[in-house]
Amino acid sequence: MEMEKPSWLEGLVGETFFTECGTHQRRRKNEKNIFCLDCCESICQNCLTSHRSHPLIQVRRYVYHDVVRLQDLKKLIDCSFVQSYTVNNAKVVFLKQRPQSRPSKGSANMCFTCDRILQEPFHFCSLSCKVDYFVSQEDLSSILCKFDESDFAVSQFEGLRVDGSDLIDDDAQITPNSILEDSLEFNKGYSCSSSRANSDVSEDSDVVKNGSGFLSQIMCPLSRRKGLPHRSPLS
Repeated sequence: MEMEKPSWLEGLVGETFFTECGTHQRRRKNEKNIFCLDCCESICQNCLTSHRSHPLIQVRRYVYHDVVRLQDLKKLIDCSFVQSYTVNNAKVVFLKQRPQSRPSKGSANMCFTCDRILQEPFHFCSLSCKVDYFVSQEDLSSILCKFDESDFAVSQFEGLRVDGSDLIDDDAQITPNSILEDSLEFNKGYSCSSSRANSDVSEDSDVVKNGSGFLSQIMCPLSRRKGLPHRSPLS
């Protein structure tokens, strides 16, 4: 029997963001891109007043998908082995599965849940994939963190671009520069249960020591175009 997800986690990975707020349809900045961990629902910037005492987390948009800053998300749940992406100097994690652009070939490193091709040494392409995996293993509680609500107070939005425009780039393509993740982060123990999770990553791994080298190896073959076929001249 599968474990049940906490209400806030169920809402965060299942909610639809960046839609118009029904309460503030006639006001500016009414896109729902903030998630209330107390009410388990998405809200817009105009709703902040009525949620002032609630813990809140901001959701951003990148290449048509919802992302959350890693520094925020790791306070709620162990994000180790979830592939993160560096966008505008901020590390982000995708909330939901994304369609696989290419079929997997050979022994490529793939997401444990959806088989999406990943960079070593990651095991999950999104938060949703890691959650679903641990739910199926009946071990979800081992990756949940007891968070401090003060870390998610409404004051965090003061002076920030709550509309998420610092990351919105719907016309962009994920390139080697934008997805390069410093794998040495795994050795710094940034997650709430890093000592346990990081034991699966070898400190002597060439991938951990040189993530950029591995990335260049997997990107070049995928981006290479096939040449024109050579035909023998007609007799």
